Amino acid sequence: MRAVIQRVLQARVEIQGRTAGEIGRGLLVYASVGKADTPQDVQYIADKITGLRIFADEAGKMNLSVKDVKGNVLLVSNFTLHGDCRKGRRPGFDAAAEPETAEQLYERLTELVAGSGIDVQKGVFGAHMHVSSVNDGPVTFILDSA
Repeated sequence: MRAVIQRVLQARVEIQGRTAGEIGRGLLVYASVGKADTPQDVQYIADKITGLRIFADEAGKMNLSVKDVKGNVLLVSNFTLHGDCRKGRRPGFDAAAEPETAEQLYERLTELVAGSGIDVQKGVFGAHMHVSSVNDGPVTFILDSA
């Protein structure tokens, strides 16, 4: 499983002009499920999302997690994170999981993050979405459960 995590002051996902999810201070997470991903991969990414200490403490050091600052998470499915751009000009998506499997694991990721006490908003799996955000820092990390 792959995820891009951005620390944000606010973020929103819209589908056909309607807001599907919106947060204030917290994390915007783009998540992609690979063909070989298992529930253990989902657990690893969920633990990183909820526990990664990337918010500043009183001394200005990255010492606090999204849970510590009582932030929110906006979770957006994004299969293109498994795109392979090494050959040619058109990305290949052979490493991405089939939609049915990917959706199940994406929903499980949502459950795990929410189960840790964090308010989770999300996009709609498989939909064409418009995502907007105000990055804080910018602070951006790429995670891969492999």
